[in-house]
Amino acid sequence: MVRELVAAALALLLVSGCDAQPEAGAPPFNDTDVMFLQMGLTQIDEGDQVAALAEQRATDPRLRSLATELRAQWREESATMQRRLQDWKQPLEADPSAGAHAGHGDLHNLRPSDIGELSDTRGKDFDRTAVTLLLGHLGNCVETARMESAGGAHPDARALGANVASRRQSQIQSLLKLAAEP
Repeated sequence: MVRELVAAALALLLVSGCDAQPEAGAPPFNDTDVMFLQMGLTQIDEGDQVAALAEQRATDPRLRSLATELRAQWREESATMQRRLQDWKQPLEADPSAGAHAGHGDLHNLRPSDIGELSDTRGKDFDRTAVTLLLGHLGNCVETARMESAGGAHPDARALGANVASRRQSQIQSLLKLAAEP
């Protein structure tokens, strides 16, 4: 019932840009909310490349399990992020213009060469490389989620940010344990 009410309220949003606000009664959103969701989608797409390889090729079953967990959570989070941006009539991708989002940093980037390096490794080297890439990537996800917590306006987006930060921090702890082993 609550979900239906929220969906109905969001359907009333008539926006023309990042600073546009919904009609009276619907929760407001701001640039930070939009940027968090857009960056989150990019991070999910990039991280899923690493997790998909780890799910298939990791020699450590704990790493395969964590990759499976990440991918399931990312599918759920991605659907929520896409739905929210569509409800707000906002683009799914951030403005690629240089400097358009300078204050948000370039946290989300995994380079194609990172994925290439991972694809070319095998065995324990694969596991070490995957753990390293995932640690950095998940750390960036936490930073993006904290950006939302600090500056977002929409209650659902802020709650998603808090949930993402908590999940990724737990996964980082698991990866750190794997990285500490010989």
